Amino acid sequence: MPQIVQGIVARKKFVYLCTNAILLPKHIDEYEPSPYFTWSIHLDGLQKRHDESVCMKGVFDKAVAAIKLALARGYRVTINCTLFNGEPPAEIADFFDYAMSLGIEGITVSPGYSYQHAPRQDVFLGRTESKELFREVFKRGKERKSRWVFNQSSMFLDFLAGNQSYQCSPWSNPTYSIFGWQKPCYLLVDEGYAPTYKALMEDTCWEQYGVGINPKCDNCMAHCGFEGSAVNDTFAHPLAAMRVAMFGPRTDSVMAPNLPVRYGSRTDAAPARIPVHAIQPSGADMNEG
Repeated sequence: MPQIVQGIVARKKFVYLCTNAILLPKHIDEYEPSPYFTWSIHLDGLQKRHDESVCMKGVFDKAVAAIKLALARGYRVTINCTLFNGEPPAEIADFFDYAMSLGIEGITVSPGYSYQHAPRQDVFLGRTESKELFREVFKRGKERKSRWVFNQSSMFLDFLAGNQSYQCSPWSNPTYSIFGWQKPCYLLVDEGYAPTYKALMEDTCWEQYGVGINPKCDNCMAHCGFEGSAVNDTFAHPLAAMRVAMFGPRTDSVMAPNLPVRYGSRTDAAPARIPVHAIQPSGADMNEG
């Protein structure tokens, strides 16, 4: 891994190296600080919540110690967290306040997605539950005047709060591993792999995936697919994105409508093949409200 990171950084490409940080103190000297290199350390909440999430006591304390060590050594540091069912909004707001107090650059956050092979399905949020939870969290941030920095686009945060009706853009964050290029995203592990990037883009039936298109995708609001849609929308509606960035997502208005369910209907069968570049976020016209 150090050699891979060094090679990517040498090309002036950005690396966010995700880790649970358990072994970070042991290996930190194998890396060098760089503007192109960031430790992305996994934290799902404060001590009790995070240790329960990873099913291991003491991991929270190790992660926090690793964050402090990396910052002291001059590294860029962010955290990544997943929010699950049953988490009180006030507790999440406390966690975000604490995370920022450590001196990290920002937070990457996503609602938990009920992928097929997860050992527990009861911990995951549905789409409506996700939107309501994020609204309550953002509302508390405004009430506290907290200075949370998210390592995500403002329009994705607006989507999490239920203000955008985006469709997934799974090709926007492709996943490559020793098995090849994963189709269509890293969360659906049974869809197979493409041998090349060209094959991934041209041979994957992208129109068979998405909210309301494939039951496997219905509860997903993960950043791997929807951040790309939000970024496209940001370029299409920069003023709307700037408003959200300045004032935060709306937390008290009517939510954007859900996408229609197309599967299971003979009249709403999967569309003909559509070029990837021609597919746009479905909620783009709603941003000017």
